[in-house]
Amino acid sequence: MIALIIAGLIAVWEQVRGLESLSRFRRDKQTTQHIILKEVTALGRLELVKYTFKDIVEHEQVNMLLPNANAVLIVEGEATGCIDLTQVRADDIQTDADSITIRLPQPELCGWKVNHDRSRVYDTHFAFLDESQLVSDAYRQAERQIKQSALTSGILTQTRANANQMLRPLLERISGKKVSLQFD
Repeated sequence: MIALIIAGLIAVWEQVRGLESLSRFRRDKQTTQHIILKEVTALGRLELVKYTFKDIVEHEQVNMLLPNANAVLIVEGEATGCIDLTQVRADDIQTDADSITIRLPQPELCGWKVNHDRSRVYDTHFAFLDESQLVSDAYRQAERQIKQSALTSGILTQTRANANQMLRPLLERISGKKVSLQFD
């Protein structure tokens, strides 16, 4: 009985605390930040393709005593395919009288993420005190799915095709020779 009363009070508080009429009792917000540059890294990855995904994620947390908590999120995310040009060495470039052959490293998935500005929590049930953890777990699962979906959708093949489509004409124009790109 006491647990039911406490659960009821928590539910009422969650509904009441967001009301605009209570805003006059809140204090002003103050934020202080001190940003320090931590690291500078030289980049050599050439991004050649970006996939954008939209997904509806239904995440359920199994509980022993309470009903299972679940969250429904509408998630937008992206994955980027690239080639790491820092791996290209002088001996990877072969020149002949009228042609150049360049050996490039294999395309890779250089980044994937959930775009939180374009994603939102649609609904949660039975989350009670662990709502933030439930939503956080759902976003982590969505991020793993974005990576997997990008790989299954052929992002590495598309990266290779875009390298031939973008790099080869550029290098031919600069060198004045026929350029052939090969991948390890």
